[in-house]
Amino acid sequence: MKFNVVSSFAAGVLLATTICGAVYFTDDPVVTKAAAKPTKTEQKTVVQPTETEMKDKLLAAGYVVQPKAEYDKTLEAAKKAASTAANGSQKIAYRSVITVTQGMTSIDVGKMLEKAKIVPDDFKFSKDVEKKGVEKNLRPGTFVVDTEMTYDQIIATIFKN
Repeated sequence: MKFNVVSSFAAGVLLATTICGAVYFTDDPVVTKAAAKPTKTEQKTVVQPTETEMKDKLLAAGYVVQPKAEYDKTLEAAKKAASTAANGSQKIAYRSVITVTQGMTSIDVGKMLEKAKIVPDDFKFSKDVEKKGVEKNLRPGTFVVDTEMTYDQIIATIFKN
């Protein structure tokens, strides 16, 4: 760059800075142009609904409204019912669709059955398959198994004899 261009640019920056500084320091900070218009303030009063009005609105919207004491009684009754059902001899039966593909092993099938909650232990299932000597006779396909089936029935379903 030439010296004339640089000195002209510097002189322009100095001039602009001087003008901005003069305006900044000579301007009256108290007077603002935005505050020239008077502003209107409005007060809104909100009326609180009564307890019966609130209950009626909630019931109309489909909610169940009950006092805390009644809610606690209902909750206790539900907990007692759940604990008696859990203590009973009801057993949950699981049914699952297992897809066996080419290249899977009896260990893979055992893991799938354990994940589907059909067998409690995949390692024990694999050992039972090895005891029967059918671990190499795995049939590819889709099979339906459930917890009502014994290990022998599951093995007979998934493995060739």
